[in-house]
Amino acid sequence: MEHIWSPWRYKYIASSERDTGCVFCSVQQEGSDRENLIIHRASLNFVILNMYPYTSGHLMIVPYEHAASLAAVTEPVTTEMMALAKKAQTTLEAEYRPDGFNIGMNLGRNAGAGVAEHIHLHVVPRWAGDANFVSIIG
Repeated sequence: MEHIWSPWRYKYIASSERDTGCVFCSVQQEGSDRENLIIHRASLNFVILNMYPYTSGHLMIVPYEHAASLAAVTEPVTTEMMALAKKAQTTLEAEYRPDGFNIGMNLGRNAGAGVAEHIHLHVVPRWAGDANFVSIIG
């Protein structure tokens, strides 16, 4: 892959109007997993595809519990979150064959969080020569 051009993200980045309320709390409670791009439900977290992905396969692991801080969730939540991240990495490696991954969180709006009020862990496949997503949104 030479570079990533993701014009579909512009609508999200440029939007001044975002839904009111927490998008993660809303989608987990709707019961329309397929329509909301929820691909797996575990005991304490769910896995959802990013509606505005940085790259193909970009997904997020989200606790059911609404919390803005990593310190606010219990150890079982973070333990399951990391187990799901490991499974996501191996699954994405088998499907997409990326050259690497970005796996992490942006905690707080000033740290780049698009949904600052509900923590979530990004798993982003990366390829040599793609655009660094931090430089795109930073």
